[in-house]
Amino acid sequence: MSRVAVLGLGAMGLPMATRLAACGFEVAAFDVAAERVGLAVAAGAVAAASPAAAAEGADVVLVGVRDGAQLEAALFADDGAAATLAPGAVVVVTSTVGAEAVQEAADRLDAAVVDAPVSGGPVRAGEGTLLIMVGGAGDDVAAARPVLDALASTVTVAGPRVGDGQLLKTVNQLLCGVHTAAAAEALALAHALGLDLDATIDVLGRGAAASFMLADRGPRIAQRLRGGTPELRSRLDVIAKDMGIVGALTRRARVATPVAAAAEQLYRLGMAADLAAEDDSVVATLLEDR
Repeated sequence: MSRVAVLGLGAMGLPMATRLAACGFEVAAFDVAAERVGLAVAAGAVAAASPAAAAEGADVVLVGVRDGAQLEAALFADDGAAATLAPGAVVVVTSTVGAEAVQEAADRLDAAVVDAPVSGGPVRAGEGTLLIMVGGAGDDVAAARPVLDALASTVTVAGPRVGDGQLLKTVNQLLCGVHTAAAAEALALAHALGLDLDATIDVLGRGAAASFMLADRGPRIAQRLRGGTPELRSRLDVIAKDMGIVGALTRRARVATPVAAAAEQLYRLGMAADLAAEDDSVVATLLEDR
């Protein structure tokens, strides 16, 4: 398995393409933003003019887009990958789009589909140490395994159905969304109390209050609260989208999730404040009495 098409070169797609190229795969890369394609080419990929062009001859088509609408376009638009999928190719959907979206795509494609949403962030994507939650038939997962293993330190098969990976990722995102909102609240309080934010993050990270999201988002939240603009690493509209998927799934499952619902409302407030394209650390600025 030598040729991989990577469709979508955003915060996760670009480091995944870079990682695969570094591991010796022949990577054909596509994104609607030419500058992102240029970065992939600089890392060893070959530029593709469309998803169809990228997918032509590929053993694995790895899709790393933002949402269900972009998944639809990447696969089924006039220049979508579905038109040129090679016999035996495997489509690996790494995006968090919800179980229904990936199941619908699998039903429409004349190809194997592996549902493989990722967790861990851009740095871990570039290092090949992601957590990947997989749903799909055993033979299809086995066919995609060389690519998955190059990207992840942990590959967990959630179940044999396309969509099982999305279901587990939705549970994961419930916690990520809640923990990010909690970190924003805690540091907004620390800031209002006049505490040193860097010291606060360090102390909290050493005890029972520690979390990955506090360690990851905490420094950027602190920078925001001090009036700075941190590096864009996790867009607000992405976590808002994910929490929308969480809310829809919990309603279908008839499980009460009041904490997750409150976190989703915080991100929706950020969206209403026209902060969609900002790093999600910006939600902390909505909490202080200014």
